Amino acid sequence: DITSTMTAIETEIENFSRPDNKLQLQSRHCFFTNLVSGAFAGTIVDMALYPLDTMKTRMQSLEGFLKSGGFGGIYTGIKPAFYGSAPSASLFFVTYEGSKKHIARLSDPNTPVWLIHGMSASFAEVAACSIRVPTDNIKQKLQANLSQTMAETTELIRSSGGFAGFYRGYIPTLLRDIPFAFIQFPLYEYLKFRILQIHRGSNLHPSSPVEPLSSVEGALCGSVAGAVAATLTTPLDVVKTRIMLGAEGSVFHIMGSVYREGGVRKLFAGLTPRVSWVSIGGCVFFGAY
Repeated sequence: DITSTMTAIETEIENFSRPDNKLQLQSRHCFFTNLVSGAFAGTIVDMALYPLDTMKTRMQSLEGFLKSGGFGGIYTGIKPAFYGSAPSASLFFVTYEGSKKHIARLSDPNTPVWLIHGMSASFAEVAACSIRVPTDNIKQKLQANLSQTMAETTELIRSSGGFAGFYRGYIPTLLRDIPFAFIQFPLYEYLKFRILQIHRGSNLHPSSPVEPLSSVEGALCGSVAGAVAATLTTPLDVVKTRIMLGAEGSVFHIMGSVYREGGVRKLFAGLTPRVSWVSIGGCVFFGAY
């Protein structure tokens, strides 16, 4: 009847107004914000700066920049990059934000903030690489002109290594990305904290509630943090590229082989496009995110 219906509606309104239900709605809103923001920012960065990524891959290949294609076909392999960009970026940021909250809640109050951010970013990299590595395998073979089409490259990987072939270089990718994350994200959070100190005064503590930065400030922090992390992890990126392009052996064996080819300079092959890509990408990515 009408009375029971009205009572039911009033009950639903009371339940909706409860603090725990509001928190659940806020949590869901935060999840979808991270999902959409990460996808949007990741796709913008990967597509806009793709030529730099192609140049970097060709510089790091065994054949060298010119023999791998030089400046020709600079957008070769962009299709698999596009397919993997949004889901891997979304998965990264959803995992990063979720891990940061859970680790902070479960950790000792005296746990350093940089450690929480570094661990969170590392978990996020492990998750994102489940999508990124298969698309990178296809993309980099196309960039280095080891095959001509996405379909041909996919069949080549499948026939030579089965499903596991798409994850060739997964461990080297993690060995690159986890140190990268431990450098980039704690540095990013530290730079944000320093900017907030400038705004609010030097008494701000790292555990204080964090206010959102402006897009410009977030972009600047992301750019600087990314450039530093990219520079320090370039040798690991060279090894990861070589393995995805077919080199055999352990990470240390390949790193030694690259060093014997041309010393430290060879270990930092592709440094300029990599740092440019990551710093500009960090600016766009964190500004949009």
